[in-house]
Amino acid sequence: MISRSCLRICSLLMTLLGIGVADCAAVDDRPNLLVILADDLGYADLQCCGSTDMQTPVLNQLFADGLKFTEAYANCPVCSPTRAALLSGRYQDTVGVPGVIRTHAENSWGYLAPDIELLPAAAQRAGYHTSIVGKWHLGLESPNTPTERGFDHFHGFLGDMMDDYYHHRRHDVNYMRRQQEVIDPEGHATDLFTQWAVEYLNERKGSDQPFLMYLAYNAPHTPIQPPADWLQKVRQREPQITPKRAALVALIEHMDAGIGSVIAALKANGQWENTIVVFTSDNGGQLDVGANNGPLRDGKQSVYEGGLKVPMCVTWPGNIRPGTETDFRVMSMDILPTLFAATGIEHAEDLDGHSFLPTLQGKTQSALRDRWFYSRREGGVRYGGKTIEAVQEGQWKLLQNSPFAPLELYNLQQDPQEQNNLASANRGVVNRLNTVLRRHLQRGGAVPWQPPAAVRE
Repeated sequence: MISRSCLRICSLLMTLLGIGVADCAAVDDRPNLLVILADDLGYADLQCCGSTDMQTPVLNQLFADGLKFTEAYANCPVCSPTRAALLSGRYQDTVGVPGVIRTHAENSWGYLAPDIELLPAAAQRAGYHTSIVGKWHLGLESPNTPTERGFDHFHGFLGDMMDDYYHHRRHDVNYMRRQQEVIDPEGHATDLFTQWAVEYLNERKGSDQPFLMYLAYNAPHTPIQPPADWLQKVRQREPQITPKRAALVALIEHMDAGIGSVIAALKANGQWENTIVVFTSDNGGQLDVGANNGPLRDGKQSVYEGGLKVPMCVTWPGNIRPGTETDFRVMSMDILPTLFAATGIEHAEDLDGHSFLPTLQGKTQSALRDRWFYSRREGGVRYGGKTIEAVQEGQWKLLQNSPFAPLELYNLQQDPQEQNNLASANRGVVNRLNTVLRRHLQRGGAVPWQPPAAVRE
């Protein structure tokens, strides 16, 4: 096979000689795409994002190599819905995933709509080789497994979380897969996902076909279970740290090192210079296990800012200026439409997600939307199968963080920590935003979020 670099040289020579591209085979110089998703990473739980008790040299460098987003938001404060939004480019409830998909039907609150084309399928159709390594969490059986929804390659975990990072089970069920094959590997899940990502990149070395890889770590999701040597290192370095915080810091630092191996493979294989890398989290950090969401209110599970606002950066050598920062607001569902705009991949025109490519290029652009919606459905006594939700319009944010609590209104421009509820003094704003929020929920209500009885049985 002729290498991509040789084809570029041939293309340049043909141009100099006046030979048109129609007279030769097209060269596919489109960039590779790598999306790295952490699981429950707090807004300030990286050294480069404000943590003072953590060392994350790899992600520090990745943020320095590209554009840092200070106003990046997850679509939802929990796992499955954000992943559905990321991979579909749509609000999660409009693709059948308003809540967490779980093993047992009586506690599962989503079913990925089989008729929705996920964006990896669009990339696949456009000639990209598509891969997911790590956590899927959008279905446990056909038709909602990764290789049926647009991924050529799957090496990872189907389920919502692991009860143990070394045994890789959930409710005593083994959800580890390579393609459709059940596997039972040995090792810490973070190390396995890193290893499998590196193996994939090595397999793509020298290929003229660009790739899209979605690398979804389950760290630092519970159980907070770092390797012993990483935990010992943190305890020695930070003698005043609490045991709870030490374990979380060690788990994040261990993931950081794994991402370092992935970046090193990109560079060793000559892929780095032609790869767009996005790093972010699926929601905010979980406070009761020691997460740091900075000054933001609350954390994972909540539609206050601490549950929704996430760290994020994008690198693209030669195209994104290193060491830059933006307060341009984006959501999870905007990521793939942006990458597709950069590569010319065509997709459905009715997506809720929009491209922020001009921002990556250092240009100004209008806000991606006037209103930003967040919603989550959940069970148990705390939620009862109902939803919590929020909408932001300009400086105003209206939310209901419990289905049994009154609506709350905050002016985020004046009160970014959401301490002063202004609902009673601004009934007109409450009524107006409540109307648009209910209309948004009605959109999602038109999409089934439970599987047909035949599938559930």
